[in-house]
Amino acid sequence: MTAPLLPARPSSPDDPDRAARGAARGGLANMAGSALAGGTGVLVTWIVARTLGAEEAGAFFAATAAFVLAGGLAKLGTHTGLVYWPARLRATGRSHLLGACLRTGIPPVAGFSLVLAGAMWLAAPEIARLTATESPHIAAGHTAGLRVLAVFLPLQALTDVLLTVTRGYRIMRPTVLLDRVLRSVLQLLAVSAAGVATLWVTASLPMFALAWAAPYLPVAILAGWAARRAYTGNRPAGPTAERAERRRLRRDFWIFTGPRAVAAVAQLALQRVDVLLVAALGGLAPAAIYAVAGRFVVLIQFANQGLSQSVQPRLAEALSTGDRQAANRLYQTATGWLVLVTWPINLLVIACAPYYLRIFGDDYAAGRPVVLVLAAAMLVATGCGMVDMVLAMAGRTSLNLGNVLAALAVMIGLDLLLIPRAGALGAAAGLACAVVVNNLLPLAQVYRSTGLHPFGTGTRAAALLSLGCFGLLPAVAGALTGLLPALAVAVPAYCAGAWLLRRELGLAAFARRSQLEES
Repeated sequence: MTAPLLPARPSSPDDPDRAARGAARGGLANMAGSALAGGTGVLVTWIVARTLGAEEAGAFFAATAAFVLAGGLAKLGTHTGLVYWPARLRATGRSHLLGACLRTGIPPVAGFSLVLAGAMWLAAPEIARLTATESPHIAAGHTAGLRVLAVFLPLQALTDVLLTVTRGYRIMRPTVLLDRVLRSVLQLLAVSAAGVATLWVTASLPMFALAWAAPYLPVAILAGWAARRAYTGNRPAGPTAERAERRRLRRDFWIFTGPRAVAAVAQLALQRVDVLLVAALGGLAPAAIYAVAGRFVVLIQFANQGLSQSVQPRLAEALSTGDRQAANRLYQTATGWLVLVTWPINLLVIACAPYYLRIFGDDYAAGRPVVLVLAAAMLVATGCGMVDMVLAMAGRTSLNLGNVLAALAVMIGLDLLLIPRAGALGAAAGLACAVVVNNLLPLAQVYRSTGLHPFGTGTRAAALLSLGCFGLLPAVAGALTGLLPALAVAVPAYCAGAWLLRRELGLAAFARRSQLEES
């Protein structure tokens, strides 16, 4: 469905700068929290890989992939709808419908998540059988681990939806503190405790699954409190919504959100189903290698998500009022920031893959080709910015759905063809091609339908600076002096370059105090 853009309202010349400053404040905090979450995720992966054998580690990664997929389905696309519609209602003077909007989105998620939790519990033996075909001796433990995760599925879905509500009010702090920091730290502590417990008891999949999922309980409670506070603290005065208005809102909400629900599941499938396919077609040990080698991709996705969640409500407001100049400036500035943060990570991963993979165990060094393929794909994806979100905020959720389904079809088709022949590397090739499709298609559609594109001065400056400092310099100097001395020069050179290019990169937004709402 394509939501119509309203006529542009008058705006001051400072509006784009103010939006960038607000996005910078929220985005900086969110990316810092995302960096912490990504780091703790790597440590959790390391503990699981070192404590469990390769087969059991593969089963754990397959189980958590199934859990995340089911949770994404349970959210019914409301992680977009509950940002887009509150932003649109405020921007168009219909704030009295905010309560009706929240009541439209939240209860269906609660009910559907319970249904999916029951389905996952009942299907656990079959999921375990399909993903542990070559390891039947761990099927019982795999089934028990899946059922432990099923119990926590409703809490995961509600946590994400309730935090989405706070972001719809431009409040980023609950997402950062509760999801990025508290949940991640609690998961690391709990999984670490499970790892220590293996000194006295035999390691088991259910024990690690419980440790990984249990933090969703306190975080869900706190997220509910934060969402209630955001709503009551911003409840508009004036007349209540009429029944006809509420009925029309419910219809429009689900017409917009419905395609996004399917797209969200397909998007999660792009990120997770390949682990399940490697487990089913190649075995649990290759699945563990693939999950470990691709762990850095999650770190990149966290950075993208952290920034896009701050930009999302502001971009929705700009597009809802027809202010495409402000929207384009915000999109380009945010893409420059994203490239500035993520391209060095990708290039460092390419340079350091032979070394850091061995930290997880000697068996995981075989994942180097997987790293190289996925890192190249992520350079393309981050260079396009949060293009998928821009398309959705412009109201083109049907196009968004088609793009994600096309990318998913590419990935599954290549996986089925390549995994039996090349194992984890075949899955990496399938995911890389899907990532390229899922970014270039919406990029063309966004430009054609709205005239927006991410290739501003900041994006070009960040890309050239990253390639020079973390691509060219390590390749040339590393061959002469070794990798560590080259990186010792690259890091300060990068920081100095970012400072010199601070105007082009829009970094002044991080230093100025914003007069916008709390970010």
